[in-house]
Amino acid sequence: MRRQGQRGLTLVELVVAFTIMMILSSMAVPLARSKVRAQRERELRYDLDDMRHAIDKYKDMCDAAYLGPVKAGTDCFPETLEILVEGIKLPGPDGKKLKLLRRIPRDPFTHAAEWGMRSDQDDPTSFSWGGQNVFDVYSKTSEKDGSGHPYSDY
Repeated sequence: MRRQGQRGLTLVELVVAFTIMMILSSMAVPLARSKVRAQRERELRYDLDDMRHAIDKYKDMCDAAYLGPVKAGTDCFPETLEILVEGIKLPGPDGKKLKLLRRIPRDPFTHAAEWGMRSDQDDPTSFSWGGQNVFDVYSKTSEKDGSGHPYSDY
């Protein structure tokens, strides 16, 4: 029996309250992890699309002879990703530079601005870069998405 005027919870009430809190929090942790993973996947897709569009724009401009003479062996693809950030000097007397990327994005899974690259002479499924040019980019992480596909295939 409780004394009149005494405040607080009994041991049984505390145990029940903590048990309910543990059950609810154990349900929330997997949900939070899946939300974080989904956000990283969206970031990865966005970053890859951004870099691939910059590579395609470089290729289109080079094919149209807007960038001047083509370097042998590059097939009008950029030699490195850094060229897209540093800028391409346009032919002409004014010496303008065309920048297609503001920066090389950070891979949301490896947390580094290092990406796997393929040249157009490489095997499309290879994970080694021939070094001739940059035809495609991919994530260097070995993790897989929820359906078992590696993020390096995105």
